[in-house]
Amino acid sequence: MNHFVNILFSQSLNKFYVGESTFPFERVKEHNTGKYGKSFTKQVNDWEINLFIELENRNQALIIEKKIKSMKSSKYIENLKKYPEMIEKLIVSVK
Repeated sequence: MNHFVNILFSQSLNKFYVGESTFPFERVKEHNTGKYGKSFTKQVNDWEINLFIELENRNQALIIEKKIKSMKSSKYIENLKKYPEMIEKLIVSVK
């Protein structure tokens, strides 16, 4: 089953959130309804999918999620959206 790295954005916080899931659109709804009690995303309910990356399995998604989070950079996330070749390099690196 395919997995996704989800990059969400909140206008009110002006922040990104990076996670992984099997169903990215359902997952963002869950974040907006506060399902994840102690999660960073519970602060607001205006999360939107900024970008998602489809992968073959959960292991690949977790590796890429960790890589993106390790960059600790909103500019890096913005560049992922702006330059799709960066995403392709990430995907190739986990295959």
